[in-house]
Amino acid sequence: MATKINPEVADEKRNQADVEVLDVRTDEEVEEGMIPDAIHIPLDQIENKVDDLDEDKEYITVCASGRRSDQAADILNEQGYQAQTLDGGMHEWNGEVTQ
Repeated sequence: MATKINPEVADEKRNQADVEVLDVRTDEEVEEGMIPDAIHIPLDQIENKVDDLDEDKEYITVCASGRRSDQAADILNEQGYQAQTLDGGMHEWNGEVTQ
């Protein structure tokens, strides 16, 4: 299981140059809004697109509730990336959201 990061800390960290938010929800879910500047790669595509990610960055994975983002963070961590999952997912996110 990946390390969880609480939404307030994630909101502070997401603007750092070496941190990226990775949204692993479906296209339909993302249409309802996502964290600004997040990268969108649905969970079912993550293994095929992991090489597109920057190994020098830390990733905060996000889904609706935290289950899929936990899986995504585990996949990234197993591939040598640094990833944490947003605790509670978008359900607990109180920060900015863009449509």
